Amino acid sequence: MMTLIKICGITSFEDAVAAVAAGAEALGFNFYKPSPRYITPQRAREIIEQLPDSVIKVGVFVNEESEIVQDIANDSGITAIQLHGDESRDYCHELAANQYVIKVLAVSNDFDPTITQRYQVQAIMLDTKHNTLRGGTGRVFDWSIAQQVSKLVPKLYLAGGLSPENVAEAIETVRPYAVDACSSLETSPGTKNHARMRAFVTAAKSVKP
Repeated sequence: MMTLIKICGITSFEDAVAAVAAGAEALGFNFYKPSPRYITPQRAREIIEQLPDSVIKVGVFVNEESEIVQDIANDSGITAIQLHGDESRDYCHELAANQYVIKVLAVSNDFDPTITQRYQVQAIMLDTKHNTLRGGTGRVFDWSIAQQVSKLVPKLYLAGGLSPENVAEAIETVRPYAVDACSSLETSPGTKNHARMRAFVTAAKSVKP
């Protein structure tokens, strides 16, 4: 199976259309207000309503109350939830009972791959650990950790510094269910570089299943 491609941090209709045209199967909308890629649920809905049904629309949340997550999911029209904070296992399990949930875990050199098995969710995403940023670090972590995790979870989303220059190698090395990129495909935070998005998708799809 070909690796699914997710482009995160969409803030405009033009970027969303360009990402889908390039071949991305999933788009991320960031509802974490401190993020430079923050988008309101209302603006996200305006974009989502004009996208093909086949595109997975992912809402990104950080340490948000579950009721608010549900409200924003309903208001925006997203079809999946990405939890990028310190959400507990019980919190994740509760949401995953009714929603497609991707739990993000930050990877440092001492990361224990077996931790991923504690979360009863539809997918796990691995991103690079950073002291202040919640994603969008532009930094790669040790892919051998992701290789181990891919054997432990039903679906692995690989993030962390992926770019047109390294995504093919990442897919060949890890064989993840999906890859996720953001900052490497931008001209500035929240503004996508359409040529970079096309190059990313082309490189990702160049790897044979």
